[in-house]
Amino acid sequence: MPRIGVREFQLVLLRRMADFQPGLVEDAARSLGASRTEAREVNATWQRMLRSPRAPAGVRRYTTVLGAPESDGERAVGDLTCRVLRWPLPLWPELRFEVVALGERGGGGVLQEWLVRAPGSPPPALRAVGDLAPWSCVVGDVGRAFAPAQPLEGTAPARWRLAFTADDGAGAARRYVADFTWGLLQEVRALVPAPAAGGPAAG
Repeated sequence: MPRIGVREFQLVLLRRMADFQPGLVEDAARSLGASRTEAREVNATWQRMLRSPRAPAGVRRYTTVLGAPESDGERAVGDLTCRVLRWPLPLWPELRFEVVALGERGGGGVLQEWLVRAPGSPPPALRAVGDLAPWSCVVGDVGRAFAPAQPLEGTAPARWRLAFTADDGAGAARRYVADFTWGLLQEVRALVPAPAAGGPAAG
């Protein structure tokens, strides 16, 4: 059974991204020296860990796998105090993997786990939809650049969506939906406007 460490954890993240960006995932796995077989085995091991009552849970799951966090602090979320931990990952040096857990000690369960912009790392210049290249930015980058963006329900665990208005590259404003996996941008699609009232119905 493969041991899960930093390298293997990155393969777990990549597994969820393969539905959107198989080419980028294959290149990234190759840079880690991982075969498709190893990637599948690592993901299977991770899933067994998630289901095992004997495996570390919550914040301990991540400190066991990733080691001591680069940063460990608190954040107020409404009336709640949460523990926020961040780790660097070699595949995305300008980002950090962030875990937000309930309680000052993080013992109340994990609320969120995703990639975020690292402190001091400038986001890419995002002025039009053409600037939104896959894996170039995270949820927060897009939300700030095209505010007010509207969060939508993700299509699966570890997935997020944002609806927003952006320049289409020809000077016109259009509505788009961005899909993220583990907080990292995967693809952007234009929203098709609904037919005008009284207009012809689609055949």
